[in-house]
Amino acid sequence: MKNSFFSRFTPQEPKFFPLLKQLSEVLASSAAILVESLQHDLPDERANYYKKIKDLEREGDRLTHLVLDELSTTFITPFDREDIHDLASSMDDVIDGINSCAKRIAIYNPHPISNSGKELSKLIQDEAFYICKAMDELETFRKAPKALREYCTKLHDIENQADDVYEFFIKKLFEEEKDCIELIKIKEIMHELERTTDAAEHVGKILKSLIVKYA
Repeated sequence: MKNSFFSRFTPQEPKFFPLLKQLSEVLASSAAILVESLQHDLPDERANYYKKIKDLEREGDRLTHLVLDELSTTFITPFDREDIHDLASSMDDVIDGINSCAKRIAIYNPHPISNSGKELSKLIQDEAFYICKAMDELETFRKAPKALREYCTKLHDIENQADDVYEFFIKKLFEEEKDCIELIKIKEIMHELERTTDAAEHVGKILKSLIVKYA
């Protein structure tokens, strides 16, 4: 539902757009560090990358809480409060997922991450790129929704690709890995990577709902 009749005559607060953009940039930075981290296999290196991602995860939490605090004190918002809340929370979920991946790698310290794991991390980075691009469209998509719609499609397509990578890898893992402990470690890390691609696609679903409601 759009804002009330009176919102047509009341200035809307623009502060949500830069806050959401900042949150998407934290997401993109986290994804880039995750990709880089998977090129390193030493425990100390993995721990250092996890610390960097954890710091970004805390910044994501700070920005998300700031958005929610602003929602409680702002009279007129550019979209329904629930939409802004869901958008901020869903991006924060992706950052949390990236942090969870890095944490598991640092704690479990598995054998070198497979090419499939590296591919999933790059797909997460691709999704982060399109989420950032989507945030640039929020102020103007009502009049020209085409670009935002295309970014949503990209997020959907990437998530489908991630599903294929994950399913093929898990099948191969159970056929070839003979070390049960290592199998459990790798399976959980790969599952968390795949779940993070799902979380990023969910951002696209929220953006699609904005197009339906407002464009």
